Amino acid sequence: MKIYYYHTRPIQEALEEWKNHLHPGHILYGLTHFEKQGITPILHRYRRFSSRLRFSLYNFFEIIRCKEPYDLLYGTSFYGLELVIFFHALGLYRKPIAIWHHQAVVRNSGKLKNLISRFYYKGIDQMFFFSQALIDDSLKSGKVTADQLHLIHWGADLAFYDYLKQHLPAAKDENQENHENQEKAFITTGKENRDFATLLKAFADTGLPIDIFTTPDKDYERLLQQYTSYTNIRTHITNGIIPHKLAIEVCRSKVVVICCLNFPYTVGLTTLVEAFALRLPVICSRNPKFEMDIEKEEAGIYVDYNDIEGWKRAIHYLSTHPEEAQRMGANGRKLAEREFNLEHYSRELSERLVDTVKTYRK
Repeated sequence: MKIYYYHTRPIQEALEEWKNHLHPGHILYGLTHFEKQGITPILHRYRRFSSRLRFSLYNFFEIIRCKEPYDLLYGTSFYGLELVIFFHALGLYRKPIAIWHHQAVVRNSGKLKNLISRFYYKGIDQMFFFSQALIDDSLKSGKVTADQLHLIHWGADLAFYDYLKQHLPAAKDENQENHENQEKAFITTGKENRDFATLLKAFADTGLPIDIFTTPDKDYERLLQQYTSYTNIRTHITNGIIPHKLAIEVCRSKVVVICCLNFPYTVGLTTLVEAFALRLPVICSRNPKFEMDIEKEEAGIYVDYNDIEGWKRAIHYLSTHPEEAQRMGANGRKLAEREFNLEHYSRELSERLVDTVKTYRK
């Protein structure tokens, strides 16, 4: 079976990096393991456009002009596929479409928007979600049906992180002026909808060391600037997509912290599954949209949204109970090995894609 593989960023270079252990495979959404499952992908030729309309038009013509036969259009997101999806809903694009839906399908405020959106979702044959909670929320919209929606137990590329740990460059001596390669205590690598205000207040009060890695953002940078006098808070502004470099930093740490704002989707999931893979305990905002329960699995500690005192208690507890922290990290790894890993979710995903093509042909 052949699929047309669509991603919202360049993919060929990332695929080559994965082969050389320089890119985690899970953020390629099955691409690295499709061949193993009997699926041959045709890679979309990505081009960047600042205009969403131009981006969607380019993708539309690139896809419909593809001369190589394929059985299904698979997208890691619907972003940029809007025109193709509408044409499929109209019956003018005749390949089945399966995409990842990163948030729940929601009702629109206006009747016309809601009507157009309901028609739009008829153009997507299958949607994959990170949790059952997102599926349940989507069904409340009245725009989609249960047979369209599927839970995939998305998780980390364990082989990538195992290789990283085995080949991690030696840390520099603590007495050296350059501390970049030293082992870190607490770390966060978040960028999307992070609650740095709560996290910074908690670490400022505890005095315990944290390294914050995030991307350029005026609001983030303005907030972080207020804490430059705190020697225990080290901030690093990163550019581009550098998962390998960030993974090295996380690998040198003892505890992963994920402090998020209250948004109705799986904010922080990528950071969470990376921590599981690296056997690191987690302190995380209590996000009800996660499929896994880190406290039930005894892999970490939840803290309620905006709860500074809760963060301080959790930070202090793990800093003073290293054996318990190690046990939590080991439990997280067991959870990853059992269910939330690249091998497992690629198999789940591939089975759904194959079934979709079979059903569409009937």
